[in-house]
Amino acid sequence: MRKSDSASRVSLKKVTPDVSAAMGSLHGAAVSAAQDAKVEPEILELIRIRASQINGCAFCLDMHTKDARAQGETEQRVYALNAWRETPFFTERERAALALTEAVTLVHDGHVPEAVYAEAAGVFDEQQIAALIWAATVINAYNRIAIATRMVPGAYQPAQK
Repeated sequence: MRKSDSASRVSLKKVTPDVSAAMGSLHGAAVSAAQDAKVEPEILELIRIRASQINGCAFCLDMHTKDARAQGETEQRVYALNAWRETPFFTERERAALALTEAVTLVHDGHVPEAVYAEAAGVFDEQQIAALIWAATVINAYNRIAIATRMVPGAYQPAQK
């Protein structure tokens, strides 16, 4: 995508700053819920990357793959995430979170099947499942914002620790 393609798109932060701030607050609350529930930060990044892959969001893929690598995620797992079911690289908890994320992201394809939810419930408690659903919901919303406004990937850099 050329940078000029996004020049004619609306800047949601400028035009609707209150709504943009509310979205930021929702994201912050979802992150806090995941931390309180003791959901591994690695799982949250996998959720963000996988939903962004499904939705085709280049901006969010750029951001979250960089964040994941900055947190110590391996290149191998990042590259294989699109085919996570066929690899031995992901834990049972990660697999359950990824399946739930895919079901939430593709909710039009059979809703969230009972088997997917049961798999998640087998390795996560109720508070953790709620946090996972919020994490998937928030990244899906951000994907739609980035795609609709044609946010340009490439410039994002993870925060330095």
